Formats: sequence, C-alpha cells, structure tokens
Amino acid sequence: MARERTLQFPEGFLWGTASSAHQCEGGNLNNQWYRWEQQGRTLTGERSGVAANWWQQAERDFELAEQMENNALRLSLEWSRIEPEEGRWDESALERYRSLLADLRRRHMTPLVTLHHFTDPLWFADRGGFELEENIRYFVRFVRFVVGQLRDLCSFWLTINEPNVYAFLGYLTGEFPPGERSALRALRVLRNLMAAHVQAFYAIREWQPEGQIGYCLNYRLLDPFLTYSPLDRVVANLQDTFFNWLALKLAEGKPVVFPLQVALPALPRAAGARDYHGVNYYTRDLVAFDPRRAGELFGRRFPSPGAPMQDPGRAGYFGEIYPEGLYRVLQLVYRRTRGNKPLYVTEHGLNDLEDRLRPRAILEHLAMLHRAIREGLPVRGYFHWTLVDNFEWNEGWGAHFGLVELNPQTQERRPRPSASMFGEICRANAITESIVERYAPEAAATIFGSAAATRLGARVLT
Repeated sequence: MARERTLQFPEGFLWGTASSAHQCEGGNLNNQWYRWEQQGRTLTGERSGVAANWWQQAERDFELAEQMENNALRLSLEWSRIEPEEGRWDESALERYRSLLADLRRRHMTPLVTLHHFTDPLWFADRGGFELEENIRYFVRFVRFVVGQLRDLCSFWLTINEPNVYAFLGYLTGEFPPGERSALRALRVLRNLMAAHVQAFYAIREWQPEGQIGYCLNYRLLDPFLTYSPLDRVVANLQDTFFNWLALKLAEGKPVVFPLQVALPALPRAAGARDYHGVNYYTRDLVAFDPRRAGELFGRRFPSPGAPMQDPGRAGYFGEIYPEGLYRVLQLVYRRTRGNKPLYVTEHGLNDLEDRLRPRAILEHLAMLHRAIREGLPVRGYFHWTLVDNFEWNEGWGAHFGLVELNPQTQERRPRPSASMFGEICRANAITESIVERYAPEAAATIFGSAAATRLGARVLT
C-alpha cells in the first residue's frame, strides 16, 4: 500500500485565526468607525451593534478555537475603550483585555495583539488623527501604557494593521473614514503611520526587550492584463508600487521620491524597527490601461477570466481565488527585505457564505505556503481571517469570512466544514492525503501531484 503523502510544517509553527476589536466586540461607541456607521455611510447602511458580542462573551469563541487546536489567536485592543478621553485611562476596559489574554494563555494559545486596527478614538480623529505628524505622540503614549500593563500576558505585538489600506481607502478613494480624496493627504497619512510604527516599536522594546514586534501590510497582487502591452505593464507597475510597496520601502528606512519633486523623507531608525514582517494576502487583480481612470493611475482592475471567485460584495467583488499569489507575495517580501526577518501570514481568507470554495482554497494556499518554507523562506505562522463571521467594515454584515457562521441577530454560531478541516490541519501540523480526500479531493493534483490525485479518485485536470 502506498504511503500517505504529507506536507509537514515546521515544529512550533503557529496556527490561528485573526480578528479585530471593532468587528467582534460590539458596543464600540467612541471611535470614528462608529460615527461613520451612525452617519449611514457604510454601503449597506448597517451598523456593527453588538457585533459578535466579544466584549461580553469572547471566551465561547476562544473555546471553538481551542477545539480546533489553534495554538495562537490574533486580536486587537480598542484604543477608544482604553483611552475614551485624551489622557483618561479606563481601568475596567483594561481589566477586560487582561481577562481575555489570560483566558487565551490558559488555553495554551499564544496571543498576537494588534495595537491599531483601523479605529481611532473620536478625540484623536477630531484632532486630525494620523494626518498630523504631531499626533503620533498620542498613539505612542497609548502603546507605552497598554504594553506596560499587559506585558506579563503578551510578548507578541503587531503595532499597526494595514497602514496602506487605512491611508488609501480613507484618504484617496474615500471608502473608509474620513472619506477624503487626496493623493497627497493619503501619502502623508501613510508616512505618519509608518513613523508611528517605528516609534511604537522602540517604545515596546524599552518595556520588553524579548518581545516580538512587527506590523502587517495588505498585499494585493496587480498583474498586467496583457503582458506584451507596455501600457498595461506600466500602469500595473504604478498601482503595484503605490499600494503594495511604498509602506514597505518606508519601513526599510528608505525615502520615496515621485516626479515633480514630491517626496516622502526616510524615517529615522526605521531599518531595524521590526522583529518580523506580517503579510496579509487575499487576492490579485489584472490591470489594463484605461485613459479614463486618472484617479486610479490610468489602470482598470478586474479578475482573471474564468477564475474561481469569492462571493461578491456590495462594492463589487472581493476578488478571485489565486493560491499561487500567496507564494509570490511571500517571495517578494522576503526578497525586498533581503530575508532579514521571519514572516507570518497574519491574514488570509475568503468571503464564502456556503463554504463551497473555502476548504479547497485553504488547502491550496497552505500548500503554496509550504512550498515557500520548503524553498527556505522563514515563514513561522498562519492566521486565518477569521474565526467567526463579523462586521466587515463598509460591507456591513454582507460578508462571510468566518470558519464559524454567525447569525448577528440571534448570536447563534454554526461551525462550517472548513472549521473541522482547519482543526485537523492544526492537530497534525500538516496537510495529509486523508484530509484532502475528506474535504477537497479535487485539490489533490495541485497539492500532491497527479499520482496522489488518481489514488484519491479526484479528476486530474490537464
């Protein structure tokens, strides 16, 4: 009998899910996203409300993660709860976060704590937020305070989530608060966010010399539609540079120079300000030259014809399912940073209400991650977005990224088949043929090759 093929992951590999405070906790009434919702500016007009009710009962979902034998969980702290007014600290909020972190540790799960995940206290936003360089000090003060209070329960920190998304959707496309449309303001905010990361890194390092401190960026691959078209290649490269690589260049301590003498100066002490790189990856777009789209650097974005697609969203589409993209992004980040730090996949997932495509998508993305590790990349963990369906920012309740389905009206939970599959992968620290056979036999050829696919009875595509 043929031996079962296995993609084994390194010992100590972190398996977990990722989440954010505003999307899960409920009752966050004091940040700029709450105000955005109250103004009816989400695409659905919906509000987060009690969200997934984590402020009251997060532990029941931690239990689900424990049942999946996750050994890590990424969550964030809500700044507006801990510092509801400038300079006033809410001890009861801090105690709630202490209880959550202690609960994770009791379950033998490593907490990865995000210190800023898209939300700002209203008092901070009303002072100009991250658009003003002088406001960075308020965030750094918050970081010093919470790390000082929680360092006995956590040593794995993520300073700022997706500064490129926060800057460009909030200040360039206007899809996120404050709804501005200015390239110069977006670039200023991006630089200030990266400066905030650098300063926060050194503030945490003072408290916790042994801590693991990093940030994460969202990487959306942007490939030319026609590779032989110089115009498609140029606009794809422009969009790719602007969205994916400006923040990383700043994080590496390099200046960013644009035509017409527009420049983002290098950030002092940035080059050494990380212990790891966080990679968030979901999808890719093809880009074609379009002279009518000056605001998008003259490039029209769309999925590959015939590609498997996530469920559509209110804003259009969440994108195609492109597993090779995770491998490509990990390679690009590793190469552009000279391979000087470990990598964590701090988010990956897809919008899939019926769980039709998620099992295969997870397996094929993890196979690509395994390929990167096999080729020498120091990838140390994978955090799936997300554990339980949550309030998906501008999309409201219309997106379904959870391994566990949530009814926001009744708060009823129902684990999807992909939750069981993810649990088996975590327990084995591996992808096995038996796991593939049970959950996505059609993926066997992609993961193990045609011989394994034939043995599992899957149709091999040629």
